[in-house]
This record gives sequence, structure tokens and C-alpha cells, in this order.
Amino acid sequence: MDKKPKKLLDQVRERLRLKHYSIRTEQAYVYWIRKFILFHDKQHPKDMGDQQIGEFLIHLAMEGKVASSTQNQALSALLFLYREILHQEITASFDTLSASKSTHLPTVLTNEEAHSIIRLLKGEYQLIAKLLYGAGLRVSECLRMRVKDLDFDYRTVMVRNGKGAKDRVTVLPESLIEPITEHLERLKLLHANDLAEGFHGVSMPTALDRKYPKAPYEWVWYYIFPSKSWSVDPRSGKELRHHLHPSAVQKAIKRVTLLAGIDKRITPHTFRHSFATHLLERGYDIRTVQELLGHKDVRTTMVYTHVLQRGGLAVRSPLDD
Repeated sequence: MDKKPKKLLDQVRERLRLKHYSIRTEQAYVYWIRKFILFHDKQHPKDMGDQQIGEFLIHLAMEGKVASSTQNQALSALLFLYREILHQEITASFDTLSASKSTHLPTVLTNEEAHSIIRLLKGEYQLIAKLLYGAGLRVSECLRMRVKDLDFDYRTVMVRNGKGAKDRVTVLPESLIEPITEHLERLKLLHANDLAEGFHGVSMPTALDRKYPKAPYEWVWYYIFPSKSWSVDPRSGKELRHHLHPSAVQKAIKRVTLLAGIDKRITPHTFRHSFATHLLERGYDIRTVQELLGHKDVRTTMVYTHVLQRGGLAVRSPLDD
């Protein structure tokens, strides 16, 4: 008996996992491919091509008014579909439809503003904000940290599989050694309780749980900021302990920013911007800052020179003379 062919979106998921794409990218690509199909009245993508892709992207820009990064993500999803699943070559150039990145300068907190927000946060949220500001982490990188990623002797944080699937090392603030140590002592009780209740472990990077079946249960793999409850892993279907959701951190920071009376649009990523800017203010070399942030191109890091108090070119206005 012939096996029933896999559905298109299942093929997409399988291929993305084979190529080690993140779960968030997988969810986003599947979302845009589904939207593309629905936009064209459920036609199968193999019966469409360049023209239909162009029409969809124009719709997103003109009617949906999506951000440039969102439009580019949709295009990447469709190119993946046609090249990796349907094996159809896309002949048209979508350079004119591919949205250019925003040139807005990042919002940066002063040192006093950053500390005023951090002081108002409580518990693990305060510890997370301190790591975002003190180590220049993205919120996803902070929440994905495992016990083994901290090196107290060398005062470093190992960022695993950061943006662009790259590992990097950044600084672990001296002032966080004691509070993190105390936090880990409390976590050991939760880990022991999980083991006693027979849980399936923590969620693991792609395929590592098959290569090292005992790893999900080991203390060194435990998340530093675990979720409050177990949840079903979307890939394995097992009930696992995952890390805190980024939205919880976003809500906590937004709430205390209002209490602090700071009239800026602050997100967790603002602390990373502030980390970079304040290091440059203190005279650290831009290449050092680039390495700590994990930027591929130094031009990405250069944006922070334009938000320094002294100006990007260290120019003093003649009005101030």
C-alpha cells in the first residue's frame, strides 16, 4: 500500500529541521507560506511562480503596511519553499520589492535611566535586565542560557547559537556573581523536584537529545530562567521544561518603565543598545564591542557611534564655544 504523500507544510517543517533552522524561523516561514496560498485562493504553489510572489509582496507593502523586516522575511520564506521544496527556480528579481532596512537610530538609555528601571524590577526579571545591560545580550540569548554557559572563574557568558547560528563569548559582570550563584542554588531545588516528578527533561538543541539521551535531565543543561510550568514541545510532542517566554520580560520592563517616568519606547533590546553605546563612551575599541555583540560586520556596530553624546564624529558645535 502506497504511503500517503506528506502535506506541503509538513514538508517545509521537515526540511527546515533538517537544515537546523530555529523553531521561531520555522513557525514564521510556515505562517507566510500559508498566507501566500490563502491570498491566491488556495492555489498550490507549484502552479504559481514569479508573478504571484510579486503580487503577494506588493499586497504586504501596500495593503498590509508591514515593516521592512517582515516583508523580507515573507520573501525569504517563499524563496525557501520554491528552491528547497518545489525545486522550481525563481527567475524574477525581487530586489525592488525587497524592503530596505530601517535607518532609524536605536533608542539608548542613560546609565542612570537603565539603573532606575532595573531597581524597579523584581526577582528573576531584575536579574535578566542586569544581564541584558551588563553583557549586551539579546533577550532570546539570555533566556536560552543554560547552567553550563556561565564561567564564574573567567567571568564570561558563552552565547550558544546566537543570531546567524554563531557562538560567542561576552562578559559576565562581577556584580552578578553573587546574585546568580544564589539564583542557581534556588534552581537546584526546582531541578530536583522535576526529577522526582519524572519529567521528560528540558528542551534541547536540534537532535542533541537523541545523541545524548540523558542530557535533558542533567543539571548543566537546565535553563537559568526556566518557565513556571512544563509545556508540550512543538517538535517532539513531549512535555518539557522550557525557558521563560520573551513576552513576560517585555511586559515586566514596560510596566516599570512607566513607573520610572521615562518617556522613551523601551524594550528588552534597548538594554543591549545601551550596553554598546556606553562601552564606546568609555573608550573601548569598536572592534571589541563588535565581538561582544556578535556583529558580523563592523558597520552594524558603527550605528552606536551616532548616538553617543559627543556625536558620531566627535564634533563640537561652534555654538558651544
